[in-house]
Amino acid sequence: MKPLLEHLESLLNEPIKKICPVSGGDISTAHKVETAHGLYFVKSSNDPNAFPMYEAEAKGLRQLAATNTIAIPKTHTTGQFEGVSYLVMEFVESKRPSEKDFERLGSKLAELHRTTMPPFFGNDHDNFIGSLPQCNQQHVDWATFYVRERLLPQIKMGWQQNLLSKQQIPSTAKMLDVCQNLFGKVTPSLLHGDLWGGNYLIASNGTPYLIDPAVYAGHSAVDLAMSRLFGGFGTSFYEAYHEVIPPHQNQRQCNDVYQLYYLLVHLNLFGSSYRNSVLVLLKQYF
Repeated sequence: MKPLLEHLESLLNEPIKKICPVSGGDISTAHKVETAHGLYFVKSSNDPNAFPMYEAEAKGLRQLAATNTIAIPKTHTTGQFEGVSYLVMEFVESKRPSEKDFERLGSKLAELHRTTMPPFFGNDHDNFIGSLPQCNQQHVDWATFYVRERLLPQIKMGWQQNLLSKQQIPSTAKMLDVCQNLFGKVTPSLLHGDLWGGNYLIASNGTPYLIDPAVYAGHSAVDLAMSRLFGGFGTSFYEAYHEVIPPHQNQRQCNDVYQLYYLLVHLNLFGSSYRNSVLVLLKQYF
């Protein structure tokens, strides 16, 4: 770590006064770095896939920040030094969220989702969901994008890892037909893309921040579905959100089908403990 810190000092043109470890995710180590002029959050890893992941994360953070809707930590730089990849960001002092904080988070997320987007789904670059590649090839139809760029790649990966059998995999035509009927007409929204409880912060002054995104243009209900997968964000979050963006007419079914993607991701990352949840939804809807 010491050579990297010396390298960062030269990049920041500031001597580092103090450093302490903080939580940084599955493949990264992370540190809070204090200089005379400010605080920085530094993620680093010697994993060969880390640099493209950090580059994609920085791009996503900048995309979200450009909407001027919800707060995003400032991204300072990404790079590599002596085999170690790094991402340097603004450090946000955070606190435990209150119901009022969740309410503010819901309102701000809805503002993000109302951002005017080009008439396509996807992005101008690919990124990652967790440590898995996420293809953002652009489509003008949401159901086509969701099936071909979200469900099918994860299903194929699950089959290649012997986590799913061919008999358990529905046909592409069936998935497209069900999703077309279920989703209806969808307007593209800029999504965080991986909105679970570890990917937002409430700053000490109550300002909600989004971190560690997997950004693309998609159906706004995708972020809500992910937020509910591991317990949800609290009633005030959803009430405030839906004051701005009403629930989809097929909200419950959309929630299930969008959670299927994230459950497939967890199946491919963490193994067979997620298989039953995946199979229940595949059987129920396809």
